[in-house]
Amino acid sequence: MITKKLRFPNFYSSLIIVLVLFGCTKRPNINNDKKNNTAYQVYIDYAEKYFADSKYNSAFIYYNKSKLVCNPDKDSTKIIYSLLKIATIQQIQGDYNSSETSATEAISFFSKKTENLYKIAIYNLLGINYENLFDYNTAIYYYGQAYNLAEDKLQKIILKNNIAVVYLDQNKYPQAITILLPLTREIEVQKNKENYARILDNLGYSYFRLNDIKSLSYLNQSLKIRELIKDDFGLAKSYIHLSEFYKSTNPTLSYDYSKKAYATATKINDVDNRLKSLTLLMQKSSGNDSKKYTEIYLRINDSLNQARQKAKNQFAKIKYDSTKEKNENLVLKAQKAEDALELELQKNQNYVAYFFIILGIITSAFYYYYWKKKKEKEKQKAVYDSETRISKKLHDELANDVYQTMAFAETQDLQNPAKKETLLGNLDKIYAQTRNISKENSKIETGANFENDLKEMISGYNNDQIQIIIKDNGEINWQKIEAEKKIAVYRVLQELMVNMKKHSQCSFASIGFESNEKHIEINYSDNGIGIKDSLILKNGLSNVENRINAINGTITFDKETDKGFKVKITIPK
Repeated sequence: MITKKLRFPNFYSSLIIVLVLFGCTKRPNINNDKKNNTAYQVYIDYAEKYFADSKYNSAFIYYNKSKLVCNPDKDSTKIIYSLLKIATIQQIQGDYNSSETSATEAISFFSKKTENLYKIAIYNLLGINYENLFDYNTAIYYYGQAYNLAEDKLQKIILKNNIAVVYLDQNKYPQAITILLPLTREIEVQKNKENYARILDNLGYSYFRLNDIKSLSYLNQSLKIRELIKDDFGLAKSYIHLSEFYKSTNPTLSYDYSKKAYATATKINDVDNRLKSLTLLMQKSSGNDSKKYTEIYLRINDSLNQARQKAKNQFAKIKYDSTKEKNENLVLKAQKAEDALELELQKNQNYVAYFFIILGIITSAFYYYYWKKKKEKEKQKAVYDSETRISKKLHDELANDVYQTMAFAETQDLQNPAKKETLLGNLDKIYAQTRNISKENSKIETGANFENDLKEMISGYNNDQIQIIIKDNGEINWQKIEAEKKIAVYRVLQELMVNMKKHSQCSFASIGFESNEKHIEINYSDNGIGIKDSLILKNGLSNVENRINAINGTITFDKETDKGFKVKITIPK
């Protein structure tokens, strides 16, 4: 949400971006084209007046008219200004895709002469749009572009905060803290109480999401400042964050903060925070109260969606009608010139089309060849690695036993029942080893039977010397987990079992499966001797780390001498 930045909620964000942050209300200078300048001045005056009065539909019409009367070759700055305001209005109404289109059109008019304040405003506006469209990397890129052009300390501080908020949206709380904590020490921040409170609130929320006890101090500092300066927009956000903070530890206090958030957001008509506070109230209410808050939430959300869709449709129609009218006039004036150029233009277009078709064919062929070779190399490497692993197992685990069994059969009297029984035992051991090697390299079922196969594989390592316990509360819906992640889990646990059998000397092992909204957590522990030799850990379990890293998971080895061996695996859903 935009409210976490150094900006007001959606319906006020443009005022902060254009008026406060960058001072973009400075209009472009008027050039000597008297006729166009007269029309431009009339349109821009009406547009500014309607914008100041929050009459965004009317403002949009006149900003669009002011843009259309400009000469692209001479009036690029005026066009950029009009497009900036158009994009801002679209953003206020929640139409981020159209706002992105208008802002990108403005960039096409940038030149070396374009003032930085316009570029900063456009890049920041694009950062907001992409963040609301959940394209976080692109949002950070445009905030960075604006930051590189920023001309004073306050601009840089605000843009740094905006980047930190993107990290909050991505749940990258350590990165957000790295940016926000130094900002709290800046004199420019501390002098501006409103900005200071916002940064403290973002910092406190970051610590809260990391379960750090410092969070409450920052959240309360922000709340006190906002109460002192009577910042209702900020107070609504503080109440929401404190409600989330006390959600599990003090439900009553959490509920009170949710009610405060809703009352404050309602007072200032902050629709986004009203919906957020209603969500918290629905979670903490029951019976008639829950029904009441649910009905209010649905009504507000429906109204908001309808209003934004209506505005989006209306803006699109305005642009279409204006463009159509201009185009019709241009067609009447330039029909003869178009007729003269049409044939030549068609030839050029054909040449360009042929060029791109040929280029596309060559590129596609090259890419296909590269992709095919890459896949062949990957396949060859996989086969080689598999063959190497199987060869090593056959040599280390099987060849010696086969040789000893053959020597035993040649030198012993197999008519003797005891000798015969020993031979049969050796053969049974060799068969078991062969079966295990086959299982370790067999295809893994990733469908409906995956969970049963996984537990069956783990249980297969149970014997008279080792007892294995599987702790599973049944909360993991394996059907929704991607096949590659299931394969990685299966192979990793298989390698842990082999490692346990070879090195741990344990009598008891436990494997626990847990799940939350975002992650699957697997905990392995045994009561063996641990892994004293770090070389064994590196050589034996390096493939385990590689598999987990390949699916963006994390693995932690907790090896304490004489206290067993523990592994914690976290995998994103």
